[in-house]
Amino acid sequence: MAPYRYRGALNIGFQLSITVGILIANVLNYFFNKIEGGWGWRLSLGGAMVPALIITVGSLILPDTPNSMIERGQTEEAKAKLKRIRGVDDVDEEFRDLVAASDASKLVEHPWGNLLQRKYRPHLTMAILIPFFQQLTGINVIMFYAPVLFNTIGFEDDAALMSAVITGAVNVGATLVSIYGVDKWGRRFLFLEGGVQMLICQAVVAACIGARFGINGDPGDLPKWYAVVVVLFICIYVAGFAWSWGPLGWLVPSEIFPLEIRSAAQSINVSVNMLFTFAVAQVFLTMLCHLKFGLFLFFAFFVLIMSIFVYFFLPETKGIPIEEMNRVWKTHWYWSRFVEDLDYPNGGMEMSKGGQGPKNV
Repeated sequence: MAPYRYRGALNIGFQLSITVGILIANVLNYFFNKIEGGWGWRLSLGGAMVPALIITVGSLILPDTPNSMIERGQTEEAKAKLKRIRGVDDVDEEFRDLVAASDASKLVEHPWGNLLQRKYRPHLTMAILIPFFQQLTGINVIMFYAPVLFNTIGFEDDAALMSAVITGAVNVGATLVSIYGVDKWGRRFLFLEGGVQMLICQAVVAACIGARFGINGDPGDLPKWYAVVVVLFICIYVAGFAWSWGPLGWLVPSEIFPLEIRSAAQSINVSVNMLFTFAVAQVFLTMLCHLKFGLFLFFAFFVLIMSIFVYFFLPETKGIPIEEMNRVWKTHWYWSRFVEDLDYPNGGMEMSKGGQGPKNV
């Protein structure tokens, strides 16, 4: 539904909502923990019912997109919806492009099978590796278990919860930076800058915690200034993630898939993301007990690998309409060997200049 020139900023609104939700949860947990009698955790757990109720009610009034309406043959309603979304009456050119892309996608009968074709190799690779690397940054170690982590390295209970609130606030602020800059600076710049920032911070935090743990693994009482340094670099790490791999891990896959394989590719993207979110959450405490400060070095290694991957294999998608996204693969030094000049994904058709619909090639 978003105009392509604002697609990045509007898409990241999704990630912003996640970060705001995390911050609210951290703030509530901090105050629920102060309830006498130790039953505040019930409020924390039961409070999840509130956003679930909002999602359920919201799904009943969620509007259809023009793409979805065209797919179901509601062309006139789709055109009216497009006019309403864009705020102008002259949407003929864009509407023809949407109809042409929809018609071409209907020629593809088996999106799951076609996803394995050679010409979709770049898309399948991104659908798997981007969510995989996103979770292996280690961000969920911080966001899921921040109180446990800070308590383990020597913070008191209240201080640990407050540190989680601080990292949550940083997460929200940095996501706003991404909304501002993603369509100005581009996806690759934010990916790479965030990767370098996270790598440096993880190395520093590992060194700081390692120096305190020593051989026996007991940090003792952390000096206040030492605790401030640890929290500071963790916050810088969270900021690096929040304006790079956090929102872009969802944005880039959502805009690189052709319509004819989009549902299948997005399913793989979300499934991989959820699978490794689950896996990291399950093994974190065990890894923390055995690796201690080495846990940060473990995730730093994957940050380095994924930054190298982005530098060499991820093309820039800023400002490119989704219907024309195929051209970024045809001009890439590596992926062009899979997506050849005459190998168009839309059933042997390409969009004519000026968006006047498809033409045979």
